[in-house]
Amino acid sequence: METNQNIKVTIAGRPYRLSVNREEEEFVRKAADYVNQTILDYSKAFEYKDHQDLFAMIALQTSANSIRLEEEKSFREQEMEVELSQIDELLSTHLEEK
Repeated sequence: METNQNIKVTIAGRPYRLSVNREEEEFVRKAADYVNQTILDYSKAFEYKDHQDLFAMIALQTSANSIRLEEEKSFREQEMEVELSQIDELLSTHLEEK
């Protein structure tokens, strides 16, 4: 049974209280750490002062990564389907011969 718990994460120096499933707490905390580290990296690399710009860049990067991973997953699933069909065909042929 999933139970919610209240946690607090800090992003760009601002605290946020969230209610998350216990199973998701680690992921949420890692995501907050990732956002904070990326803000720091981007602010050094691009000399942005406005967090709005940094958040937009992080959203774009994260979305692009998510789309890329989804496409890779879809491609791998299609490859796996083809390979499983070939194996099934080989097994069926072999069983029919016996």
